[in-house]
Amino acid sequence: MAEKKLVEQITPMSEDFAQWYTDIVKKAELADYSSVKGFMVIRPAGYAIWEMLMQALDSRFKASGVQNCAMPMLIPESLLSRESEHVEGFAPEVAWVTMGGKKRLEEKLCVRPTSEVLFCDYYSKIVKSYRDLPQLLNQWVSVIRWEKTTRPFLRTREFLWQEGHTVHATAEEAEERTILMLNIYKDVAENEMAIPVVSGRKTDKEKFAGAIATYTIEGLMHDGQALQCGTSHNFGDGFAKAFGVQFLDKDNQRKTVHQTSWGFTTRMIGALIMVHGDDSGLKLPPRIAPTQIMIVPVQQQKEGVLDKAFSLRERLIQAGFRVKVDDSDRSPGYKFADCEMRGIPLRLEIGPRDIEAGQAVLVRRDTGEKLTAPLDGLEKECGELLERIQSDMLERARRFMKERTTDAKSLEELVSSIDRRPGFVRAMWCGCRECEDKLKEYSGISARCIPFEQEKISDHCVVCGKPASKMVYWGRAY
Repeated sequence: MAEKKLVEQITPMSEDFAQWYTDIVKKAELADYSSVKGFMVIRPAGYAIWEMLMQALDSRFKASGVQNCAMPMLIPESLLSRESEHVEGFAPEVAWVTMGGKKRLEEKLCVRPTSEVLFCDYYSKIVKSYRDLPQLLNQWVSVIRWEKTTRPFLRTREFLWQEGHTVHATAEEAEERTILMLNIYKDVAENEMAIPVVSGRKTDKEKFAGAIATYTIEGLMHDGQALQCGTSHNFGDGFAKAFGVQFLDKDNQRKTVHQTSWGFTTRMIGALIMVHGDDSGLKLPPRIAPTQIMIVPVQQQKEGVLDKAFSLRERLIQAGFRVKVDDSDRSPGYKFADCEMRGIPLRLEIGPRDIEAGQAVLVRRDTGEKLTAPLDGLEKECGELLERIQSDMLERARRFMKERTTDAKSLEELVSSIDRRPGFVRAMWCGCRECEDKLKEYSGISARCIPFEQEKISDHCVVCGKPASKMVYWGRAY
């Protein structure tokens, strides 16, 4: 049958997780490879998800006082090199422009891997007084980082993101903004994307180049590997000193500003696949699904069926849902499988018998459960069902994370736990960089974050055995 053939195009997750992921990206038409190695084409279905995430984030940003702007794509080499730790951190991934037309440029231009230096240069020109503070800016752009190994959405040489950059009068204000933006990311991940996350601080080894502190939200994928889902950085006054971003305060003293930066990227589309997807394809949480309800007319060639399908679509759109009708000439079975492949949360089937009975069949993508609902009051039924799907998907993902999170008191216990059943391991750490390096070199396991909510697993560092006070989430990561 057509629908069976469509589903068989996806490699089973248990057989080859990486291929399963790639199959969903391609078969659900989220993205495709481009003619430039490491770059991808984000197809309409994939971009529509990104638009939903943009809307969810942008509304929250603006409610917190952030405004959007746009900075140039190119950065002069002399500007990039003014903050030494920052340039050293990004140097291996930088792409350079050396020619303009047929003429060699007097100075190389970097294609932005991130835009800290551009914002710093801008702020140094416009911030003069305490009256100019705070500055709360964000831009929606693409950046280029010349990655060695790439995978659609998860790691590509060009990706879409938002990057926020703010300046403040005091260190306290900068830290408050850093945590506020991290909490916005957590809100969107959990309440819009149904992806549970652990939030906390990165170790110095894992923090952003040039930051005094990096905070992160970490998610756990189906295969037990971690994914960094969003980061927020407190830069202190390091960048400001390098770029001379100063202001005259109320006491008539010249002071240096304190800065933050924060970003959320299209890799989160990859997270959606790997947290919720199954062997039939994508599963989208209703709140960020571009199409929440797909109406599939059964025996659509019969009189009145298509009219009823489009009538129901108009009713549901008026009620605030995002709805489409699949009126293609494919068989109903193919349409059902296609609906599943694309992760549409709710399928509504309507045929001659349903019309006669004054009902429709509703099918949940997350569980496959079918139920009949009267056409009268259909809006209320769909609304309640979509909310139930949203909460059930989050709860299911939370259970998975809980089941795949263990505690360890020794190095052997930590490594064997992740080798046996990949996931997060909570274990104590002394704070020493050498212990992090040793664990990463020995097993490929890294410190994902020092969670805000600390618990005492033991008294000793899991690596060296010395006294420890920090509990860390450890794991292998994308």
